[in-house]
Amino acid sequence: MKSTIQKLGNNLAIPIPESFASEINLSIGSEIYIVIIENKIQIEPVEKKRSLLNNLLNKITEENIHQEINIGSPVGKEIF
Repeated sequence: MKSTIQKLGNNLAIPIPESFASEINLSIGSEIYIVIIENKIQIEPVEKKRSLLNNLLNKITEENIHQEINIGSPVGKEIF
């Protein structure tokens, strides 16, 4: 897709088509990483902490899950 660079304050701005934004879940206020790779600008969304936790939880399998640990009976006002 061809686009035109615009001025936004003291910065340059590139309009992102709605179809591109929705494909990678971008909206107004989304945080992004901007990097230059091989003389090209690459834009990536910053993953939210919630999705990072979900990614970690999705990696738990029957083979790598920890076993329950017996820490003894409650002492004082502890509730298990």
